[in-house]
Amino acid sequence: MIQRHLPTGYKMVDGKIVLNEEMAGIIKEIFADYAEGKSLKAIAQELTERGIPTANKKPSWSHSVVGRILQNVKYKGDELYPKLIESGIFRQVQERRETVERKLGRTLQFNAMQNQTAFSGKFRCGECGENYRKYVEHAGKPSEKSMWKCKHYIYQNRVLCRNHHFTEESLKAIFIGATNQLLRQRWMLEKVKPQEPPKMSLELRDIENRIKELEQEEDYSNPEPPDLIIKRAQLYYAGSKIYNVSSNTEKLKEALAEVNT
Repeated sequence: MIQRHLPTGYKMVDGKIVLNEEMAGIIKEIFADYAEGKSLKAIAQELTERGIPTANKKPSWSHSVVGRILQNVKYKGDELYPKLIESGIFRQVQERRETVERKLGRTLQFNAMQNQTAFSGKFRCGECGENYRKYVEHAGKPSEKSMWKCKHYIYQNRVLCRNHHFTEESLKAIFIGATNQLLRQRWMLEKVKPQEPPKMSLELRDIENRIKELEQEEDYSNPEPPDLIIKRAQLYYAGSKIYNVSSNTEKLKEALAEVNT
């Protein structure tokens, strides 16, 4: 589900998501304090006493709010969000959280980053272009099962994308099958040719114009801008990823070079 509000530590400027330097510093403090041994409760209490506002603009922090911040993978940076937390610190925090939760006899949120696999971020929906994510259904029950679904499978509390769901085993089978086909027909890699980058599409131009209009209106409660920003990033990504064709093809050739059919 797409977030309607930017995570604490970010703000939107000229239609792009950038760091909110003041709150970004607070987020870095939270990660550093937890990595050094402070509890979620102690961090929340200190932030409340200092009068630091939460995402709701109120100086009232709880351990659950701090916990959600610590597991937000967007702070590592992606095509839309600039990096706020270094990967090493983020990983250290996740390891400590896992250790603490294990000692308390709890389990971390089933759909959190640390429960994802090597397939995370590698598969995109053929219908809408969103990433596939791993979801655990009936957690803790005999009927528990894991399924990979399109990120837009449920959007705004309704089914939006009806593309197929996959088990971990079926994804492995697809990957192995594709790899074996390349091993048998390596000439297929030679046919991959980079294309010229596309010009700005009409859709992208319309989105850019709409974002500028909303910025001038300064209606920050409007849920439309985040959706438009994400759509713009997807269109830019679709246009820019072709630059990696040659590089990725060479990497794939190297990976398969020593594999015998």
